[in-house]
Amino acid sequence: MKRRDGATMHFDIIVPDGTAEARVHEIGRAYLMEKRQEAQPFTSRECRFCHVEHADEETLAGIRAHGYFIYEMENCH
Repeated sequence: MKRRDGATMHFDIIVPDGTAEARVHEIGRAYLMEKRQEAQPFTSRECRFCHVEHADEETLAGIRAHGYFIYEMENCH
């Protein structure tokens, strides 16, 4: 998704199988608020299901603690 400064912000929201899409969007909006990007659009256009894979231990620990894990890849800081 595009940040306010025009850079592309790339992150994955990792959730347990069966998590409702609306919940994923809620998590994403909360994450963007933490990153001071809350005014940016966050819809199915910016957020889409992209893959399924087995989670590593760090990811599983985050899911156990919070119900989700955000994997930051590009321009998230």
